[in-house]
Amino acid sequence: ILIPEIPFTIEKICQYVAEREAFGKHFTIVVVAEGIKLPPELRENRRAGAVGNLVGNAIGARANKEVRVSVLGHIQRGGSPSPFDRILATRFGVAAVDLIAQGGFGRMVCLRNERIESVHIADAVGQVKTVNPDGEMVRTARALGICFGDCVQ
Repeated sequence: ILIPEIPFTIEKICQYVAEREAFGKHFTIVVVAEGIKLPPELRENRRAGAVGNLVGNAIGARANKEVRVSVLGHIQRGGSPSPFDRILATRFGVAAVDLIAQGGFGRMVCLRNERIESVHIADAVGQVKTVNPDGEMVRTARALGICFGDCVQ
C-alpha cells in the first residue's frame, strides 16, 4: 500500500514481490493513493491521474513482470448504492437547493451526526486527512505482512 505519509522505493516494492513469489504467491496487489510522493526517478514523467500507471510501469520494468493497472472509478470504489445512500443523496439535493434559495453560495452540504448541515467550502477542502505512519492502523497492517513500499518482510 503506497500512501503519501510513507516514502517508498520501486526497488523495495520489487524486493517484496520477489519475496512473495519465493513463497509461492504468484500475484501481488499494489494499492496506490492519489497523493503519493513519487521517488525522484518517476517525478519527471508525472501528470495528473497517471500516478498508478507510473508506479505500475516502473514495477513491471524493474521486476520484469507483467503488470495490470486498474484505476478505480466512483462505481468501483463504492459499489451499488444502498437505500441509505439513495436517501442521503436526496437529502443532500434538497439541502443544496435550499442553500441556493437562501443565497448560501460558497457553502456545501454535509452530514454531521445524522443531520444535514452546511459548511464553507474552504473549510471543507482545506482539511487534508492524513494517516499516522506510526499509528495503530499502519502497525496492524505491517503485522499482517502488508508492505508500504519501505520494507522487505
